[in-house]
Amino acid sequence: MLDQIFDYLHFHFSVEASIVLLILVLLEAVLSADNAIALAAIAQGLEDKKLERQALNIGLVVAYVLRITLLLTATEVQKFWQFELLGAAYLLWLVFQHFTSEETEDDHHHGPRFANLWQAIPVIAFTDLAFSLDSVTTAIAVSQETWLVITGTTIGIFTLRFMAGLFIRWLDEFENLEDAGYITVALVGLRLLLKVVNDDFVPPEWLMIAAIALIFTWGFSKRTVIESPQVEVEKSEVSK
Repeated sequence: MLDQIFDYLHFHFSVEASIVLLILVLLEAVLSADNAIALAAIAQGLEDKKLERQALNIGLVVAYVLRITLLLTATEVQKFWQFELLGAAYLLWLVFQHFTSEETEDDHHHGPRFANLWQAIPVIAFTDLAFSLDSVTTAIAVSQETWLVITGTTIGIFTLRFMAGLFIRWLDEFENLEDAGYITVALVGLRLLLKVVNDDFVPPEWLMIAAIALIFTWGFSKRTVIESPQVEVEKSEVSK
């Protein structure tokens, strides 16, 4: 039974496999930065910080199931350009909604507001799935061994959750970071759209990473000005 499972997953561990796994994890970490900030910005649609964390936790569990399903059916999914078109349209819709919506006065948040936890979870899960349409091709190109790709994806989900938690805090600290994140989301959406039109038009991965790095540099360039309350210090007069 185990032999059949290992054969289905192409499970053959070796030194080369561990190197490929390390590459997959690094790719997941690099390529998930824009994904993480998008998920963090979506989670901010919940006003309660505890609900934000819960939405990310549950949303990413659902996203993980969707990712594994996508990986196991990747050969079939790649035959249908409509999936990439839907993913591109969804990501570009998120970007359009962000830049055309009014920001709140208290936390400068753009985008949707959620009345409860269960409205945010599917948005988080499907946003991650749209990003995965782009990254799954890269993962499969690195390794044809299914178990390696699944392991890399599993580690990647934990990395994504950690990074999204950091970005939730940084979004309150850096004024341009949310806009920078959505610009990178637009780049991913446009890249998916170009894949549908013509693969020859798709920019190389290194160019995408360089562009995202520059955009994030701008995003972290300006801290939010927080007015700290002035504390009055009472001075007692010393009588001579």
